[in-house]
Amino acid sequence: MLALPAAIHVEIAAHALHGLPNEACGLLAARPGTDAVERFYPVENVARSSQIYQLDPNGFLRAERDADEGGLEIVGVMHSHTHTTCYPSPTDVEDASNFDPFGAWHFLIVSLKHPQPAMRSFRILDGEITEEPVVLA
Repeated sequence: MLALPAAIHVEIAAHALHGLPNEACGLLAARPGTDAVERFYPVENVARSSQIYQLDPNGFLRAERDADEGGLEIVGVMHSHTHTTCYPSPTDVEDASNFDPFGAWHFLIVSLKHPQPAMRSFRILDGEITEEPVVLA
């Protein structure tokens, strides 16, 4: 389960819309050992693409440093799908296996296929995709 405060849910949706026509991306932080997101870090998509995302390495480091200083840890990544549903693409699955080989992270996808953004979260381990509930806290 991924718990998102309503304000962060809105912030993520706004970030996804602001990124158009490209995919937007960012990082999620929570207290160690929890799945309750306390902070969202928008990160630039240096791929500048409507089909893939690549987190800016400097933005990633800044987010990680800030999270550490606040007693938080990075627990997941979000990105948007500009024209498709919120389900991991083959590229997303491949990236997850390289980026998170232990399946510990939440992969939050925001679909902008329809006028109202939709969000779903997944765990990805060894190519296996498991959807998890997103609960507004």
